[in-house]
Amino acid sequence: MTNKVPNIRFKGFTDDWEQRKAGEIFKSVSDKGYTDLPVLSASQELGMILRDEIGIDIKYDESSIKNYKRVKPGQFVIHLRSFQGGFAWSDIEGITSPAYTILDYQEPEEHCSKFWKIVLTSPMFITRLETVTYGIRDGRSISFTDFSTLNLNVPSITEQQKIGKYFSKLDNLITLHQRKCEQTKELKKFMLQKMFPKKGEKNPEIRFQGFTDDWEQRKLMSTIRNIIDFRGRTPKKLGLDWSDNGYLALSALNVKNGYIDFSQDAHYGNQELYDRWMSGKELYKNQVLFTTEAPMGNVAQVPDDKGYILSQRTIAFEVNEEYIIDDFLAIVLRSPVVFSDLTALSSGGTAKGVSQRTLNSLDFTIPKDIIEQTKIANYFKSLNRLITLHQRKCEQLKELKKFMLQNMFPKKG
Repeated sequence: MTNKVPNIRFKGFTDDWEQRKAGEIFKSVSDKGYTDLPVLSASQELGMILRDEIGIDIKYDESSIKNYKRVKPGQFVIHLRSFQGGFAWSDIEGITSPAYTILDYQEPEEHCSKFWKIVLTSPMFITRLETVTYGIRDGRSISFTDFSTLNLNVPSITEQQKIGKYFSKLDNLITLHQRKCEQTKELKKFMLQKMFPKKGEKNPEIRFQGFTDDWEQRKLMSTIRNIIDFRGRTPKKLGLDWSDNGYLALSALNVKNGYIDFSQDAHYGNQELYDRWMSGKELYKNQVLFTTEAPMGNVAQVPDDKGYILSQRTIAFEVNEEYIIDDFLAIVLRSPVVFSDLTALSSGGTAKGVSQRTLNSLDFTIPKDIIEQTKIANYFKSLNRLITLHQRKCEQLKELKKFMLQNMFPKKG
């Protein structure tokens, strides 16, 4: 028994959705002999894509692809003989392996491809499709006959078009923010290479206008007043234990590159533990944190003044502001030259690590002018904010899509 209407609908639509067999809507097509068309691969997430776009560079001769099937825009591809994760919707023309089944519409004028793209590639439908597969766990298979017997809920073509357009817009927005996020990450990577001097040089390739003085080489520790390191300290050694809430412990598991992951390795200390652990060495906002091993070299800054416990395999720098500011230190430690030197100085096998003695021998090159340090730091902070903005927007849109998928289609009752 299936509900005949979804929870959320566009205004003006009230008719029940019609339940139809998949075989009444789709048919299997097998057009061969188009050896001049590009060879495509199927991806449920990406759709039909050119082989060379996923790093598969194969030279085909005509005899090897003569039985490959043509895929046209708007058609679906599914690996029915060995089900491997669902459908791929094609927006380009090409040919694909004969192992795939190509689906087209029995009555194209009655159906909107964007609507069926949402239905057939949704996680809910893939989960449902798996219930009719058979065979061993890693070799599930489904025949087209089996697929044809599935019941599908079908609204009018006009409502299909509305729903298809809505989800297409959501997908485009998700892709836009993903692309902008990746572009900003690439820009950040490029600028980290160009805004810091190369090994043995005194000036970066790209500088802010008005700054011409040579950068100076210094020992890292000559710019640091103190390192806070509670290596080996545990609650039990203080006669206490972790709590369900309170002050978050910062460790090598939740100090990531550029941020704190509040959901990872979340241990908390109560007021007594915090006071006994951190007394006299309390962390302050923007103070630079550095993971010494497992992993080595993650750099983040204390996000606020709420108070944190400095835990395993993580140290905090107290800078000498005459020579360097926290925000610049956080950037320079992630620059390619400095990270390469840290890696070279680190010890250990699979799990590389650095000690305070190692840090004492680390040289780096920095601007003498604190104003230039501030400008560089602010530039990279703005890039980080953009990356975070696009990541957050992308996650919000994905959550919205998930919610709408659950509510804009009839549920089983």
